[in-house]
Amino acid sequence: MKNLVLLGGGHAHVEVLGAMAKRPFDAGFQVHLVTPYRRQIYSGMLPGWIAGHYELAQCVIPLDTLAARAGAAFHETAVDALNLGTKSVHGADGTRLEFDLLSIDTGPVASLDQLPGAEEHALPLRPIERFVAAWPALIDRVAGQCKRFDLAILGAGAGGVELAFAVRRRALREGWSHFHVSLIGSEALPLSGVPEPARREALELLKRRGIAWHGGREASSFEEREIRLKDGASIAFDACWVVTGAAAPKWPETSGIGIDAQGFVRVTPTLQSRSHPNVFAAGDIASHATPLPKSGVYAVRAGEALAANLRLACAGEPPVPWNPQSKALYLISTGERHAMAVWGKVCLQGAWLWKLKHWIDTRYVRSKSRRSRSGHRP
Repeated sequence: MKNLVLLGGGHAHVEVLGAMAKRPFDAGFQVHLVTPYRRQIYSGMLPGWIAGHYELAQCVIPLDTLAARAGAAFHETAVDALNLGTKSVHGADGTRLEFDLLSIDTGPVASLDQLPGAEEHALPLRPIERFVAAWPALIDRVAGQCKRFDLAILGAGAGGVELAFAVRRRALREGWSHFHVSLIGSEALPLSGVPEPARREALELLKRRGIAWHGGREASSFEEREIRLKDGASIAFDACWVVTGAAAPKWPETSGIGIDAQGFVRVTPTLQSRSHPNVFAAGDIASHATPLPKSGVYAVRAGEALAANLRLACAGEPPVPWNPQSKALYLISTGERHAMAVWGKVCLQGAWLWKLKHWIDTRYVRSKSRRSRSGHRP
């Protein structure tokens, strides 16, 4: 029996497991899922949970149940090392799995290497499990004091912007009149990577929601309750979230697999490693010749192609190239039951767009969380 190891429980591997549940891969392969958590907290619904629109259970995809439905063995451990010579994955718990085919979708890690003190004095968004676990303590701190409480959010991409809106909405709901939110970005406008009209609309909406904007400010280091900026100024905080984009884990570099300058796994259009064709990669961990956004939208689409190519590889047939879409619809929640939509150069906003986002997100999570064959429900 040969082994296909799925390393990581990201969006792309959720698609692979879903495809396997509908139609199993070649019977000559045993499939293994290796991931440090039994669930995936769906990042697209995390701001809605912070805002108070969802219970956490509504935002969770049970990876162990999904693996069981797909007939895959489940291993709850983080990857410690990848040995391409012996074709083996080494888990932090001592697990050693040999593979004939390997697929990597471990997602990003927090980008903190250039921010001394961030690990000690701030809370990164990733891993999301750690972020979620820290939320009740923040609520207790805010509710337990009457003096001004400042939350600083470093990073003004879609993730940082959504969290700023979400936590501001939660503060209004809870009656935290002493709670203030600041959003800090390295560019003059928030929402880097989208057209300028949408960025200006986002800035105006931040102002209307009472969220302080610090644009064109780059952090250099963290001290206790203070962000030091490269221009010599500083911003004080009582709590700080770091949402500064994706970084690669360290183990791909030490494994000898082909990586780009940032440490992400370089892949061909078929999602195979450029250095090791028996290894596939998708989602944020993958580096394409034409760079793609590090977003769940593209990870899900890549997952559909990855599932098809892994099926072909298990059958001994050549994989086929994936042609990603040139643009994607981004739905950005703004705290209230309201959202912005960005499609190319088009930007819209309104309550109906939140309803659309809610429908898409909840439908997606429910579709991955259905009852398993054994009748178990998480």
